[in-house]
Amino acid sequence: MLDIKKIRENPEFYREETKKKNSGVSIDSVLELDAKRRELIAETEKLKAERNAASKKIGDLKKAGQNADSAVEEMRLVGDKISELDAKIRLVDEEQTDKLLRIPNVAHAATPEGSSSEDNVVVRSWRPSVGVENFQPLQAALDHKALGEKLGIFDFERGAKISGSGFPVYRGLGARLERALIQWFLDSHRERFGFEEVIPPYLVTRKTMTGTGQLPKFEEDMYACDKNDDLFLIPTAEVPVTNLYADEIIPESSLPLKLCAYSACFRREAGSYGKDTRGLLRLHQFNKVEMVYFSHPEKSYENHEELVGFAEKLLQELGLQYRVVALCKGDLGFGAAKCYDLEVFAPVENKWLEVSSVSNYEDYQARRANIRTKINGKNTFVHTLNGSGLATPRIMVAICDQYQQADGSLVIPEVLRGYMGSVEKISIDSIAL
Repeated sequence: MLDIKKIRENPEFYREETKKKNSGVSIDSVLELDAKRRELIAETEKLKAERNAASKKIGDLKKAGQNADSAVEEMRLVGDKISELDAKIRLVDEEQTDKLLRIPNVAHAATPEGSSSEDNVVVRSWRPSVGVENFQPLQAALDHKALGEKLGIFDFERGAKISGSGFPVYRGLGARLERALIQWFLDSHRERFGFEEVIPPYLVTRKTMTGTGQLPKFEEDMYACDKNDDLFLIPTAEVPVTNLYADEIIPESSLPLKLCAYSACFRREAGSYGKDTRGLLRLHQFNKVEMVYFSHPEKSYENHEELVGFAEKLLQELGLQYRVVALCKGDLGFGAAKCYDLEVFAPVENKWLEVSSVSNYEDYQARRANIRTKINGKNTFVHTLNGSGLATPRIMVAICDQYQQADGSLVIPEVLRGYMGSVEKISIDSIAL
């Protein structure tokens, strides 16, 4: 959430910058509510002063043995007026807060200008130094859906039967490969990158979803439970992990606080009409390991680059061709001040597929969730950062595309073989394993 004081001090800046992120909320409407709120507060403070004076007058009259009934009535009327104004202030507060919660974060100055994904900037790219021929699709190459069904590692038909489209079933060595990816990601973050591992709940409250920015703006994309519970299935582990420290003060000495978590992720993908939803390309349920940083405000952009490096290291060790893309202001996520997308290349699809978005939210989420630290004796909002490390579905697509062999088999990336019981490849002959 943006700081209303900063909006008040520099309204034109916030008008222009929020427009670049396609905000539907008027900055002027927020400022009008802010002015109304301050006017009501000033009126209330004036009446409270009058009430204090009336209270003193009553005390003086009683001490003098005089009748204080008229002064008591005067104080009662003032008290009633204060109660009315307090009620109005609460309503204005609620309306103002609702509008502020719907305004996106302002992009960092280093974020590229632009209005759509076409204006994003490729920062760097990487491909293995050996086996370059694997990045050209084989003459008889199958896409990941056809290959996976042929090898018996995916079962989209039965997944759709039990849950609807967008809910895949992984089977046999496919299930083991999915689990190997998750386990290797977690082990890498914990053992090599210095993260504390967390297993979070998959259901969270409305307040928790609001704290990280999913609500109120994106409620239609979320899976909500019965209204008697008012709980939501998490769209990413970012939500529960970030909110672990809601309404708390993290010691400055603990920053950066680094947490990672595996979770299933649930998204309605309400805006996916017309997009490619074949196989694993766009799902309602998928697996992901999430990285979350609670950073010192002066070091968050240094930490941001570090987070990107962790995700890149995993892609390099998997041997997957990828690129790092800096998102422009018009394509930047709602709460992010700066974001890099990591995209793997899928040669059979002939597409770049996002497998991680690494974002710095500055104090936007921390202000919503009230996550602070104490710097020089003063409570200060931390900066929150997060990124996928990594999301598995499109990693699986890239593996199917980049490790597919001429004989129809699928080679297992070397770093995963220890998690697969030393299985080196999946072939028709291995389906029964």
